[in-house]
Amino acid sequence: MSELLELARRVAEQARPGEQIEAYVARGMTTSVKAYGGEVESLTSAESFGVGIRVVSGKRQGFAHCGTFDDAVVLDTLADARDNATFGEPDEFHGLAVPDGVPEPSLELWRDELVSFPTAEKVALALELERATVGRDPRVTGVRTATYGDSLGEVAIATSTGIAAHGRGTGCHLSVSALAVSGDETKIGGGVSVGRGPSELDVEEAATDAVDRAVRLFGAVKPPSQRLAVVFEPRLAATLLGIAGATLTGERVLKGRSPFADRLGEQIASPLLTLVDDPTDQRSFGADPFDGEGLATRRNVLIHDGVLQGFLHDTYSGRRAGVGSTASAVRGYASTPGVGCRALAIAPGSGSLDELIGGVDRGVLVQSLTGLHSGVNAVSGDFSVGAEGLMIRGGTLAEPVREVTIASTLQRLLLDIRAVGSDLEWRPGGTGACTLVIEDVSLSGT
Repeated sequence: MSELLELARRVAEQARPGEQIEAYVARGMTTSVKAYGGEVESLTSAESFGVGIRVVSGKRQGFAHCGTFDDAVVLDTLADARDNATFGEPDEFHGLAVPDGVPEPSLELWRDELVSFPTAEKVALALELERATVGRDPRVTGVRTATYGDSLGEVAIATSTGIAAHGRGTGCHLSVSALAVSGDETKIGGGVSVGRGPSELDVEEAATDAVDRAVRLFGAVKPPSQRLAVVFEPRLAATLLGIAGATLTGERVLKGRSPFADRLGEQIASPLLTLVDDPTDQRSFGADPFDGEGLATRRNVLIHDGVLQGFLHDTYSGRRAGVGSTASAVRGYASTPGVGCRALAIAPGSGSLDELIGGVDRGVLVQSLTGLHSGVNAVSGDFSVGAEGLMIRGGTLAEPVREVTIASTLQRLLLDIRAVGSDLEWRPGGTGACTLVIEDVSLSGT
């Protein structure tokens, strides 16, 4: 048995009559190497570990955490959680998760090669990434950042209600921002490559992506205001999906903070769109065999052929809604569970990015979005953000554009999807997205 799971079980076994105890035990290591000017700008390595303890008694909940595995400190933390519960507000829906019979998926999320990967080779990858980026185009004068990063994590959860779960995973990435100069113009483009182990990383992929995105924006102009088709390549489609997914949690619905709260079973998107949250798909970097409360993860269909099928729930929101948990609790050891998306993905359609662009008569290929925090209202669905990209005319990419505003509502954007690509791409945050073509969107110069 894992050392972490043993500790979690020892804590959970301390439950008194009429009391529920949950122990969340986590340990992780991260490394980050930044290269600049052919040298190592910084190298950091950190280890974190801790225990979070939840106590439910008399429908009151208490929580406390500590940053050590020391038995004496853990027992003091349990005492603090019990004490905090006495001050909690009674809530009939408080209570820990209980086993629901869903089998835990078998996922291969750990790579031994990352554990034994020497620091010197991590440094070499960061330096190689910078060289590959700067040497790709004479207009690229340097990089803002060229980074190698990785993480190894292990989690165990045990409860007095019968849950015992343990899992671990690895991940690493390369990321670079290319700085390109032409005349008095300076442009920046980003590229990334991700994997669970170093052998899955691709320096050329990250460097090429960053340079292409920087240099293709030279000569960008402000276009006139118009309505046209908007093409979101996978990384931008992932951003849109993340916004949509956040509105489909039971927590938001119960608080009346989702534009889709009362639309279960209704058509809220194009029939071309099927959206799932599936942490059992190990292609996703958000894959996990269990959620933040120890329940086995499962495939949750949110939208099928454009029809809203359901919302994501943790144990608390599921009880309040009368539907149960969808095993969608997210957390760390220093916090109590909340509801969140883990591995959102679009069901692929047909056609590559180039083929979908070829089918657009008048449009814009969006390369980046700005102002997402202030320009998107997740309650009303209002959507007004800055963008830059390339115009599309007669199915061909034309001049680059800058300082434009895309204005619509989230509801309208989902309904106006007219094409979904086959180019499923897994993003670092865990989202799997394809190219989306959305028709009749307002574009205005700012």
